[in-house]
Amino acid sequence: MISQKNVLVTGGAGFIGSNLIQSLLKAGNKVICLDNFSTGHQHNISEFSSNSQFSLIEGDIRDFSTCTKACENIDIIFHHAALGSVPRSIADPISTTQVNIEGFVNILTAAKDAQVQKVIYASSSSTYGDADYSPKIEAKKGNLLSPYAVSKQTNDLFAQVFSRTYGIQTIGLCYFNVFGPKQDPNGAYAAVIPKFINILLQHNRPTIYGDGLQSRDFTYIDNVVHANLLAASSSVSNPHEHINIACGESITLHDLTDHIIQTLGTYDSKISSIKPIFGEPRLGDIPHSLASIEKAQKLLHYTPLCTVREGIEKTISWFITNKQ
Repeated sequence: MISQKNVLVTGGAGFIGSNLIQSLLKAGNKVICLDNFSTGHQHNISEFSSNSQFSLIEGDIRDFSTCTKACENIDIIFHHAALGSVPRSIADPISTTQVNIEGFVNILTAAKDAQVQKVIYASSSSTYGDADYSPKIEAKKGNLLSPYAVSKQTNDLFAQVFSRTYGIQTIGLCYFNVFGPKQDPNGAYAAVIPKFINILLQHNRPTIYGDGLQSRDFTYIDNVVHANLLAASSSVSNPHEHINIACGESITLHDLTDHIIQTLGTYDSKISSIKPIFGEPRLGDIPHSLASIEKAQKLLHYTPLCTVREGIEKTISWFITNKQ
C-alpha cells in the first residue's frame, strides 16, 4: 500500500476511478481527480469533497494544457479516463480514438515533462481480439475486433515506446469485465451486470445477446483496486509491463444471469420467476474470455480478493441499499 504520495487519478469520477480514490485517500495519499464528467458522475466523488487531501480538476484529457496542470508535482498516475464499450466504439470510432489515444498520449507526455515516477493505466481484455486459446496470456494476442480494442492496444504500444524512450515506468493492467458498486446501470452502453440488476429490479426481462453460452472472466472491483495498489508499490524491474487482472475463472452469461436473478429473488420474490430474453449476437463480441493471472501473481503478488459470485452478491447489496 502506498502512502503519503501525490497521485493523479484520471477518470476519477467514474466507476473504477472513484473506488480507487476511496482506497488511496484511506491510505493517506493526496489525490487529484481529473474528469470531464462525460461518463463519470459527481455523486461518485461527492463523499470526498470534505477531505482536504482530495481535489478535483474538471477538464478533458484531450486538452494538453489541462493534462500538464494535473501532472504538476505528481508521484504516480492512475490513468482510467477513457470512452469504454465495444458497441460505443463501433457506433462512434472517432470519439473513441480521440479520447482513448490522443488523451492517453497527452497524459504520457505531461507525465514525462513533469518527471512523474510511474504511470499505471487501464488496459483491456478486448486487446486479445479473436484469440482462440484459453486462458489468455499476455504475450499472445489475436485479431482486433473493434475500434475500442484498437485504441487500447495502441495505448499499450505508446506506453512501451515512452518507457523505452523517456525512462517512464508504465504498467498496463489488462482488466477483464470489471463490475461492482458505483457502476452505472443506465445508458445504451452500460455493462451487463449493473444493467441486468437494474432491469430486474424493475421486474423486466434482461436480454442476453447470443445463446448465453458465451463465457467471461468477470472481475469484482475490489480485485482491480487491489491490483492498482500493488502495482503502485511494486518494484517491477522492466520499464513497461502489461499484466492481466482478473479472477482467473469464467462463467457463462446464462449462469451469470441465473445467479443474479436468484440473488435478487432473496430481496424480491417476484424476480425469481423472471426469464431472460435471447437476442442476436452483437458485432465485436467474443465467445469466450478467461485470463491467466500467473504474471500478476509473480510480479505483483496479486491474488483475487473476491470471487465472481461473491462479487455479484456484494454488488446487488450495494444497488439495493443505494436504490439505483
